[in-house]
Amino acid sequence: MKSIFLISLGCAKNLVDSENMLGLLKERGYSIAPSLEESKIAIVNTCGFIKPAVEECIDTILELADRKLAGDLDAIVVAGCFVQRYGYKLIHEMPEVDGWLGTGEIERLPELLDSLGCDRPFYINKPEFIADHNTPRVQTTPFYSAYLKIAEGCSHRCSFCSIPMIRGRFRSREIDSLITEARGMAERGVKEVNLVAQDTTMYGRDLSGGAGLEDLLERLLEVRGLEWIRILYSHPMGISERLLDIIEGNERVCPYLDIPMQHVNMEILKKMGRGDNNESPIRLIERIKARKRRISIRTSLMVGFPGETDDAFMELYEFVRTAEFDHLGTFIYSPERGTHAARLKGLPDPQMSEERLNAIMTLQKKISKKRNSKLVGRTFPVLIEGVSPETELLLTGRTAWMAPDVDGQVLINEGNGKVGEIMQVLIHESHPYDLVGEIIQA
Repeated sequence: MKSIFLISLGCAKNLVDSENMLGLLKERGYSIAPSLEESKIAIVNTCGFIKPAVEECIDTILELADRKLAGDLDAIVVAGCFVQRYGYKLIHEMPEVDGWLGTGEIERLPELLDSLGCDRPFYINKPEFIADHNTPRVQTTPFYSAYLKIAEGCSHRCSFCSIPMIRGRFRSREIDSLITEARGMAERGVKEVNLVAQDTTMYGRDLSGGAGLEDLLERLLEVRGLEWIRILYSHPMGISERLLDIIEGNERVCPYLDIPMQHVNMEILKKMGRGDNNESPIRLIERIKARKRRISIRTSLMVGFPGETDDAFMELYEFVRTAEFDHLGTFIYSPERGTHAARLKGLPDPQMSEERLNAIMTLQKKISKKRNSKLVGRTFPVLIEGVSPETELLLTGRTAWMAPDVDGQVLINEGNGKVGEIMQVLIHESHPYDLVGEIIQA
């Protein structure tokens, strides 16, 4: 069989799909190449959420097409959100691609590969498939850290979002299946498990029996070997008191919440389809910060949404100043074809939106710098990740309030660290997003 290299684009949820694809290929005996240069078939698992992601997909496919034209590749397969979103018209627009696979057809990847050369297979259907503990998977993250996808799809109706069209309705995995997979991770040496879904706080609402995210966390705490359990992608409406009780009362649950709030102005939130929460964003922040255990908060915000006036933006800006988030990402609204928001009027000038984004991020940099400076002189558990890619003189690691790939890091310039171990690090220097320290526990 020809060797295959898989390129995974987009978010951590997409990465889990890519790992399942690799597992299916390995189970069927396909050879997985360590690099694109050593492969004859390239698979791209794509993102299609917003315009920049679509542009990245197209650029990647065109680069592969050049390699195919030069004789370095025999076939190109494109899978995932980009395929599900744009459908059969891709066959005519990208004749260089040899096979297509939608988000609901992941398990048919080996079948598609078997068909290459006979025709140009295009497998797309209503997204209903959801992987479970029986689905083969090849972990591509470091051995000590893994993502656990607890649900698929989304049933929210945010006006700017195409995810329900691409991924289908929200559907939770069975809790026993998740525990079985988590045990397998722990047995392989995984110490940090990151829970992902389009909305982790919605977990279990579609299942019989009434189990929710809180019940899943309590079951995961019974799994020996898992030292850090982190919750990602939480909807503001789903932060219950019981959830906060569990985070506050269990050291193994990371003191971390990722809550994409998008905006704070109520008129904008209503237009976004997110204005049905009885609790204001600032009240939610206050409720989390009232806990004795310090819980770090990450959020993402959107500027340039249709109807965002100067006053609405200033309300958002002052909210960021008051909330003092630990981690914050901001992006400019992108009108996405097929969404309700794309038909709304009052889109701000692009240059103004860019200025608003820069203003928010400049403010956040000052906030992060101030918050990090207060950590100097204190000691924290840090997960050691290895030698810094910038210099061999430094090790890197993360605290429990730093999620992989999206948050800052701890740079370690003294002490002997072991990759994959959680070790005590004394912080003696701070920067806006990173910390510097030394290992004080052998």
